[in-house]
Amino acid sequence: MDTKPLGKSGVALPEIGLGTWEFSGEAAVIHRAIELGSFLIDTAESYGTEGRVGRAIAGRRDEVFLATKVSPWHFRHQDVLTACDRSLKELGIGTIDLYQLHAPSADVPIEETMGAMADLVAAGKVHHVGVSNFSVREMKAAEAALGTDLIVENQIKYSLFDHQFADTVIPYCEERGIMVLAYSSLEQGTFEREMRGNARLVETMRSVCAETGRTAAQVLLNWTLRSPVVITIPKTNTLSRVDENCAASGWRLTDAQWHALTDAAGATRSFYWWR
Repeated sequence: MDTKPLGKSGVALPEIGLGTWEFSGEAAVIHRAIELGSFLIDTAESYGTEGRVGRAIAGRRDEVFLATKVSPWHFRHQDVLTACDRSLKELGIGTIDLYQLHAPSADVPIEETMGAMADLVAAGKVHHVGVSNFSVREMKAAEAALGTDLIVENQIKYSLFDHQFADTVIPYCEERGIMVLAYSSLEQGTFEREMRGNARLVETMRSVCAETGRTAAQVLLNWTLRSPVVITIPKTNTLSRVDENCAASGWRLTDAQWHALTDAAGATRSFYWWR
């Protein structure tokens, strides 16, 4: 499994992690991911899966890098502290490796929220601070509030079918040395439906799969990994899919293949659930 740097933290993370939104798999799924080098497990208080993740990693804490998120409705200073303690309890751990603001808030000043995050780092309850679904403008505000180089990551939706938002965020993160965690890179498993009606994309995908000897899912995941700062965190509930997803690492689409897929996909869209 290839790795990429988590911002300027000195930590290296696998370029294929495991997302747990609507995760209902057995502990064996998480264990298999760890065995394949996919030791980044991402969750959130709003997913309702922190407890499941915590039980799965019991006794294996040192093998896992855990990322979770605080919800925007908990962005007041004391609410952030309380939410963190609740997540720590659910996960059964003493420190969160990466604590992320789940989405921007128009109601709470970013300075207040980041003040709470700084307190959590100082207390040893959080190692690294990240954000999720933040625009470049919002990232700059978060960096100003917390301090230079202390925001190590931004988690955003990024796929062949939906990358308008990412197309502005990724260049900024490359410039600043900030990691991007891509979610929904397989469109929550609906990528085959996304391709229907686009004969050119279907044919291009068939060609690329034949050239690389990879599945469509592996090609789509690898498509997101072109940037040196991007990793992806597909969710799966099955062992076979863990194996398939992890095999998207260790190789790269050629420039010609990447551009052929991008061109064939045509106009992209962006859905901002948090706006």
